[in-house]
Amino acid sequence: MSGLRRAPSVVAFGGGHGLYGALSALRYVTPHLTAVVTVADDGGSSGRLRAEFDILPPGDLRMALAALCADDDLGRTWADVLQSRFSGEGPLAGHAIGNLLIAGLWQRLEDPVAGLDMVGALLRIQGRVLPMAAVPLMIEADVVGSDPERPDDLAVLRGQATVAKTRGDVRAVRLVPSDPPARRESVQSVLEADHIVLGPGSWFTSVIPHLLVPELADAITSTRAQRILTMNLVPADETDGFPASRHLEVLADHCPALRLDAVIVDPTFAADDPPLERFARSLGARLVVENVRMRDGSPRHDHHRLAAVYAELMQ
Repeated sequence: MSGLRRAPSVVAFGGGHGLYGALSALRYVTPHLTAVVTVADDGGSSGRLRAEFDILPPGDLRMALAALCADDDLGRTWADVLQSRFSGEGPLAGHAIGNLLIAGLWQRLEDPVAGLDMVGALLRIQGRVLPMAAVPLMIEADVVGSDPERPDDLAVLRGQATVAKTRGDVRAVRLVPSDPPARRESVQSVLEADHIVLGPGSWFTSVIPHLLVPELADAITSTRAQRILTMNLVPADETDGFPASRHLEVLADHCPALRLDAVIVDPTFAADDPPLERFARSLGARLVVENVRMRDGSPRHDHHRLAAVYAELMQ
């Protein structure tokens, strides 16, 4: 049995659909997964529950749990239930069922991680889901051109939902509070990991925020784990017009101590971007250009293709 390799321990960072895609790929590579999830969402169902109960926004955590549900009929049914929303026009309209389940458990158990672990056990998830910080966060961004009538003015936009949709030029983001406490479990998972994965996702509101929580950033920059960055396939609203190299530049601007081992990018996003390889090298990384887009050409990661690239890097 000495020839058998232990499946690697992997921590994935992000939120929303980007993290969902990374986890959906990584679960083909290893069962030892930890999702460390942003807690700055202030829109939709999450924003309403956050405002009413003063809790962490549950939506991105819910999506990570759904991505890790058991791969059988019961698991897929639970994932569908978690993601389903109430219809109609009453007070529950628009709320995700999973958000209410998580919020209810938090009210009963008080400790958010204990509540998430209980949901994970109920769903028989493959791995663990943790919040990146112990308190709800707000994102602030310095943006030029957010007002079309004053295109040269610098404005401060507040809230993840607002920043994520801006078509202005985002120059910098920060968290409020600026020195939030990280969850101890999240920091420990990074320090014990064999590999960590950043991205894909909304760059300023899902990827960079992990690097702005001081304890978590220290763990990410000091860990002996391999650090892998997964690039988006196309720019999101908040990075509209950014080439791939610009994404790396703003990442380094927000965390100068960050070093990477590999940057995964699809050829369609790497094309016509000569500085990209140089920017990757400046972060210590090898540029891995591989087809990870859906075969129909839509701007979504193919989970099997991405899993194959992860598996190769994590051998």
